[in-house]
Amino acid sequence: MSGKTLYNGVAHKNRYLMTVNTQTDINAHRRRQFISLVMKRVQPGTGSGLDFLNKRTWTYPVTDIKAIILQTQFVVVGGIATRLYMPERMTLDLDILVLTQDAKSLYAELEKAGSRKIGELAIPGSQWELPDGTSLDVLESNADWVSAALANPNIAPNGLPIIPLPYLVLMKLQSARTQDLSDVSRMMGAANIHEITQVKQAICQYLPGALEDLESLIILGQLERRTPN
Repeated sequence: MSGKTLYNGVAHKNRYLMTVNTQTDINAHRRRQFISLVMKRVQPGTGSGLDFLNKRTWTYPVTDIKAIILQTQFVVVGGIATRLYMPERMTLDLDILVLTQDAKSLYAELEKAGSRKIGELAIPGSQWELPDGTSLDVLESNADWVSAALANPNIAPNGLPIIPLPYLVLMKLQSARTQDLSDVSRMMGAANIHEITQVKQAICQYLPGALEDLESLIILGQLERRTPN
């Protein structure tokens, strides 16, 4: 299981609880506490140069899940997905998102390839061990935005379908974990005007109460890229 127990997997996936219902924002208070604390201490620049902040690499190997899931539509989410939108960071997690009604066919493909089901997640979805030992978490959702996210993926250098930036930001705002909010700040700091507009439109539509928090995280991300006086 690549060193990750089912208990840890379940706890880890709690951050995606809100992929099921985007109308309830149970983590809004936690998100605002984080932003308030950071805003009190933020200074322009972080010690990371623009060359680093602008890097988009795909260095750490990722299992070619496309060779296993041949028919069912899915997108990669989580830490691996952020590689297209911010500097790469090491993560052992491989997380994918699928429509609830397509989960059965996806699980059949996993089993056919020799994958082993470890158990259920605390949210709709399950954890699997792939034939090469990789731990895979499959998240199931019928949220309004999921079909659009699946239909318009961005493609990674190795061909994996990656969740578009607006919906990745949506998931991370919903989770409100420190790492996820930091990711939003860094991704939005690097985003261009067109990308920022697209993200704002998605948040206005699916999680309008988080728009003010998004604006604050954009400011924080842009401050990180400024040279200190």
